[in-house]
Amino acid sequence: METLRDIIDAAARGVFPPADGGTTVVPQHSARDAGVLCFTAHSVVFTDEDPRWVRETLAALHCDALAATMNPLFLAAFMERTGRACDTVDALLVGPPLPGEPALALKEIEDASHPRVRYARRRRDDVRVWSADGGMLAMGRGVGGRLEVSVEVNTADTRDTSDTVDTANADARRRGLGRALVTAARQIAGEPLWAQIAPGNARSMRAFQAAGYVPVGSEALLLAR
Repeated sequence: METLRDIIDAAARGVFPPADGGTTVVPQHSARDAGVLCFTAHSVVFTDEDPRWVRETLAALHCDALAATMNPLFLAAFMERTGRACDTVDALLVGPPLPGEPALALKEIEDASHPRVRYARRRRDDVRVWSADGGMLAMGRGVGGRLEVSVEVNTADTRDTSDTVDTANADARRRGLGRALVTAARQIAGEPLWAQIAPGNARSMRAFQAAGYVPVGSEALLLAR
């Protein structure tokens, strides 16, 4: 049987489920993560619940079948049945590994009590976190065992102590740092690297795409409360 990891690995190569309007139901890769992946005209629900419940619940919705798995009514029923919570529906991007060494000076954070490390470990395994001047980079194993990346860029330009901050230049530096961080992640990874981004976060979407990550679908991740 095709597994969630099989589907994710194929998508990283640009091979997607058939665009037939269907829904594939597969078991969870781990007890932590359940949810929905949407590709072009095909959805994947990963859950240890009875697949018949998934299909019956989807069939009962009065909406476009192509959008049913991301319909708020289905996601609400999914959360109620599993006792899980969902923050948002994310855009899903992937970037292939890059050769070479990162241009940024990165320092790995070994302190397991660091807030960024603790936050990442709630959602991922084998977490590693690096700091850079003005930002942070985190990577770890998430949905289906895939390697995932997240970045954090400081919103305040603390290097400028004058009364008047050049906002345009500060924004440009932050955009450049975000792109540099996610580019460095591709050089560190050694394998396809995945990112989940809120669609409304246009700045982050642009930074990832400028660094060579491409959109492949959307995802609603359900985590234990």
